[in-house]
Amino acid sequence: MQQVLNRGVFLFFLFTLFFISNSCDKIQDSQVPSVPFTFTINLTVANELAIPGNSMYFPGAGYGGVIVFCEMPDTYFAFDATCTYEITQTCKVVNSGVLGECRCCGSKFLFTGGAFPAKGPAAAPLRQYNVSRMSSVMLRVYN
Repeated sequence: MQQVLNRGVFLFFLFTLFFISNSCDKIQDSQVPSVPFTFTINLTVANELAIPGNSMYFPGAGYGGVIVFCEMPDTYFAFDATCTYEITQTCKVVNSGVLGECRCCGSKFLFTGGAFPAKGPAAAPLRQYNVSRMSSVMLRVYN
């Protein structure tokens, strides 16, 4: 009976360790510094964002400015414009529709699916921010 109990405790400990180690792997923390911010976008003014596949750069927010991307109607994503290879406020990703390119290292990022690098040397995706719909014409971007 003692052997069965010891084996149960061992399996429980092993399962807990496995669960904790796997859950930590799924957290993707960016090396780009986290800077608290919030701003709103009026889609009647920034009407380019009403068209899927378009993106716009907003300076003065985040670490290196924020790129907001419209993937589909009413589906928006926001990313810090700081390149994850050259983490400085001067090395920014310049947006052009669904792609962004770092001026310093030439890394290219595809904004669909999380802004992962499409071409190196950058290996990490851009820092992602939250986007919520405030009304039919207003978005809130924040971290």
